[in-house]
Amino acid sequence: MPLFSYHCAQCDTDVELLVRGSDTPVCPGCGAANLERLMSRVAPGGKSAGIIKSARAQAAREGHLSNFSRSERGR
Repeated sequence: MPLFSYHCAQCDTDVELLVRGSDTPVCPGCGAANLERLMSRVAPGGKSAGIIKSARAQAAREGHLSNFSRSERGR
């Protein structure tokens, strides 16, 4: 079964649900059946290592090490 993202206008929440093609999804929060299917967001392939490296470099420049493991902090 595919995983789909839905928005419930009644309780204003976003949920991800496993739904078969023939099933009608129901909001787990309020039970409403009129969910709007959202466009799926796809992660860019092969770029996460570069994003992590640039985020760590920015954090180090700003003086905080919250996104580094203890062994990488060197303190």
